[in-house]
Amino acid sequence: AREQDFRLESAKFLGERDFDGYGIGGIFQPEEIPEVLTWVNSTLPENKPRHLLGMGAQPADLFLGVEYGIDTFDCVAPTRQARNAAIFTYSGRINIKNAQYKTDFTPIDTECDCYTCRNFTKAYINHLFRADEILASTLASIHNEYFVINTVDRIRESLENGTFYEYKKYFLEKYYGTEKAAKYL
Repeated sequence: AREQDFRLESAKFLGERDFDGYGIGGIFQPEEIPEVLTWVNSTLPENKPRHLLGMGAQPADLFLGVEYGIDTFDCVAPTRQARNAAIFTYSGRINIKNAQYKTDFTPIDTECDCYTCRNFTKAYINHLFRADEILASTLASIHNEYFVINTVDRIRESLENGTFYEYKKYFLEKYYGTEKAAKYL
């Protein structure tokens, strides 16, 4: 992982100041998260929130961050992926431009109650993308952002209920499939 000495020195320096919270960034690979967060968490005040910058491209990143003490996230990936027709669903990511969705008149995700899922079908959004309509990216972005926020809300509920690890396993196996989810569990 990246620059342990520098990260520890920086965390110590910042931790000695009375900030409202701390941003942690510069982690470019999800596999670096546990090691880097273990380093900085050993130094930062325990009673202050931690924000992980630029992570959340995959739902597994959210679970990993929370597991290592992260309170909030930001990431452009949900909207970037939405602009390219990649849609998060609770059963995995789909490419809404695929031909199979041309005549699929169901919501993007039947488990989602976002504006997009309540009002539009996969077929319509597929059509918008194929016609290069800007509304396609907007509706897909609304859905992906809602999906991430709702996923974090569900993670929070699982923490409050003491079921985080059970929910993590359930979610990741449903999203990635049992075999791929195993690498995140």
